[in-house]
Amino acid sequence: MKAEDGKFYFMKDSFFEVFKEYKIMENKESGNKRPCYFCFRDRKDERIIWFVPISTKYDKYKKIYESKKSKAGKRPVYNFVFGNVLGKKAVFLIQNIFPTTEKYIEEKYTNSNIDVEIPAVVKEEIIKTALRVVRLAEEGIHIPFYDIIEMKNILLK
Repeated sequence: MKAEDGKFYFMKDSFFEVFKEYKIMENKESGNKRPCYFCFRDRKDERIIWFVPISTKYDKYKKIYESKKSKAGKRPVYNFVFGNVLGKKAVFLIQNIFPTTEKYIEEKYTNSNIDVEIPAVVKEEIIKTALRVVRLAEEGIHIPFYDIIEMKNILLK
């Protein structure tokens, strides 16, 4: 499936089987697939697509963000981006970003067969923050809970 920047997708279970040791947020079934992921292509290698999970547990992550922010002082906190999806508060979990390829994308997330859209300013903030996290990981500073650079290299082999 051809992935488009700024759209939302679901992952195939086979991806989570390949990367089970990384303890990535797995697919859950309860009548609805979840989580869905915001995606964008890597700026250096278009074969890689970065997936950022979203959550509706806004208050939970807002508290975690505020705690991290107070401890960080003047340093930025890159773990989350807050916004709205389909008129509901949502959190983009940058700390849970991971790379994938089109091979592992199951389907696009739509609402009444229409692509789910978010404001351009939120898209830009997610991509900018996520790319900063990827650059930090390349420098050996890991914000995600797993080695996203190692995962990227596995996918490219």
